[in-house]
Amino acid sequence: MAMKAMLIDAMRCIGCRGCQVACKTWNGRKAEKTEFFSGPGYQNPGDLSAETLTLITYNEVQVNGRFDWVFGKKQCMHCNTPACAAACPVGALKKLESGPVIYQKHRCIGCRYCMLACPFEIPRFEYDSANPYITKCTMCADRLETGGVPACSKVCPTGAIAFGDRDEMIREAQHRINQNPSGYYHEIYGLEEAGGTCVLHISNVPFDKLGHRTDVPKHAVNKDTEQAMEAIPIVMLGLAALLGGIYMLRTRTVHHESDAPRADG
Repeated sequence: MAMKAMLIDAMRCIGCRGCQVACKTWNGRKAEKTEFFSGPGYQNPGDLSAETLTLITYNEVQVNGRFDWVFGKKQCMHCNTPACAAACPVGALKKLESGPVIYQKHRCIGCRYCMLACPFEIPRFEYDSANPYITKCTMCADRLETGGVPACSKVCPTGAIAFGDRDEMIREAQHRINQNPSGYYHEIYGLEEAGGTCVLHISNVPFDKLGHRTDVPKHAVNKDTEQAMEAIPIVMLGLAALLGGIYMLRTRTVHHESDAPRADG
């Protein structure tokens, strides 16, 4: 099976947020109380959360000398070499040959290393739960297994979320840019970021205007993550030794104070 990818075209998005509703419905995520968010973007909810796995951002951007609304889509980028999977010590995150980076909840221990490793800052933690886990978009891998497409792509009324083979989506993005060179920004976000991703974006404005991180390295960051993870046992051992020393010193001090003669009042 060829690696699949999503192509998100900000020029075609009308900000209807049908993709957000479809995502919540398919993944069984709960409604949540949110507040209006300003900067960057003017949306509600303001950001991804444990219950919101994809988000349309509303961005007022100057285009051709006048301010206009440009809509972006925030979700897991499904890296070709995911740092989150490299960071996970129990294999709860896994890259499939078909493209999605899936999350296996039954393996998760809630350590949140994936949150630290992700260069796009995507995974979220269930802080309000008594038994918290990580949540993130899985590109509807369960739908793909039966020949379907991601719920967000299926529901989009304007074709702003295309889905297909990654190579095909790259060619389509290049075709759209070449057909309208004065309209599109001449880059494909996700083509090289973090070594390449299975979620690609094209837009009529620079991607930082849509809230996307543009400081992500062009190379895969999983090797950096693996090296950092190798150091964790050493760090934890040193921390345990330090805390043990502090405990012994404190205990000894308490004993000395209790054994010292006291003056009668």
